[in-house]
Amino acid sequence: MSDKRDCDRIFALLSEYLDAEAAPGDCEEIERHIAGCKPCVEFLESLKKSVRLSRAFQSPEPPSPLSDQVRASLREAYRKSLQSRSEHKA
Repeated sequence: MSDKRDCDRIFALLSEYLDAEAAPGDCEEIERHIAGCKPCVEFLESLKKSVRLSRAFQSPEPPSPLSDQVRASLREAYRKSLQSRSEHKA
């Protein structure tokens, strides 16, 4: 059985692996790990399916532009998020 820290590292690399952007050494590590780790294999298969489904999805029409109210709400939420981050760093 694999150590959870190993699985966490593999999970962090899987998107790059699927996009063929992972370093060769990381690819080898991933392949060795998933050869013996059922939870990671299941997660990888789930991730592959999600990618396949999202690539296949095509909206029949483009989304409507956001209303001014929604834009203002998003800007305010973003501003609060930035403020909260700066307060936590201080």
